[in-house]
Amino acid sequence: MASSSTAKIIDRNIPMVKLENIRKSFDDLEVVKGLDLEIGSGEFFSLLGPSGCGKTTLLRMIAGFETPNSGIVSIAGEEMTNFDANERPTNMVFQSYAIFPHLNVGENVAYGLKKQRLPKDEMKSRVLDMLKLVDLDGLYDRPSYALSGGQKQRVALARALIMQPKVLLLDEPLSALDKKLREQMQHELRRLQRTLGITFILVTHDQEEALIMSDRIAVMFDGKIAQLGHPQEIYERPVTKKVASFIGVMNFISGEYLGKKDDKLHVRTSSLGEVFLKSAQTASDVQPGNVTLGLRPEMMTVLFSTNENSEYEFKAKITNVSYYGDMTYYSVEMPGPDDDISISMRNTVGRHVYSVGDVVRIGWGTESIVVL
Repeated sequence: MASSSTAKIIDRNIPMVKLENIRKSFDDLEVVKGLDLEIGSGEFFSLLGPSGCGKTTLLRMIAGFETPNSGIVSIAGEEMTNFDANERPTNMVFQSYAIFPHLNVGENVAYGLKKQRLPKDEMKSRVLDMLKLVDLDGLYDRPSYALSGGQKQRVALARALIMQPKVLLLDEPLSALDKKLREQMQHELRRLQRTLGITFILVTHDQEEALIMSDRIAVMFDGKIAQLGHPQEIYERPVTKKVASFIGVMNFISGEYLGKKDDKLHVRTSSLGEVFLKSAQTASDVQPGNVTLGLRPEMMTVLFSTNENSEYEFKAKITNVSYYGDMTYYSVEMPGPDDDISISMRNTVGRHVYSVGDVVRIGWGTESIVVL
């Protein structure tokens, strides 16, 4: 792979993209609802959400393919709300790649440069440099119909990046690739972004993809941002049950918040008994009454021997087993009225894989809980 030891130093505190009170409707359907957002220079930023949440429409408004009904779009400190797409310092990689079938690889990558009327030698030199950067060295003359899916993706990236945009917009560019190639391209995109130091904005519905690639993530539902933060923050401290359900797998346990005791949150549950939690374990100002507790599957553990201990434990019957090779996922009955929960265990050497019906000890700790 191509590499660089001269990656640009980026000040991520300077907004590269600023959206102010953006609204967009199609007929009577409002798809973006008064949204404010700042994306820093040099960030790899992801818009994450289910289909129909407004993320692609938002990306197209940044690109200039859609115009907001109201609000301001600024890029690199300049208002761009009413500028056409070709007047903005952005470029876009589409889900379909949009490779020209009648052109070879080099001609596809050089397509945007033709309007600049560069000398042929300079144009070819720039194309060759870009092909090397995206790991397509030596494929200048290859027909586009002879490319694999991953190679087409790289050609689309090269064609967008050769125009030296300040912002690269990515509309679910990896969704058509198989799992292994998709994982490879995720790391490739992240490497390219770090090497070039420009702002990448990715639209995706794939939670794992957003967590792996992003500096920050905006989780969107129904035309609004439900949570904005770093990947670890969003995964470990979701602000609502809806965000927690969408990002990875979360077990939910019902409880009652009884108030603070010795500066800790006092919560009573039917399944886990009474627990005392730190204030940081809730993202909101929780009020006394019914609450939902969230626990990730990897935050609970099957205690395989009598020598293993945990802060708390309970016995439970296994109701389902899903073996994935490196991991085994167990569904177990809770001792109270809550639904079965999921527990993930890494399959280390010699570790026993249990069967449906086995009764096991489950260990857990209070710091793994988040109050939603």
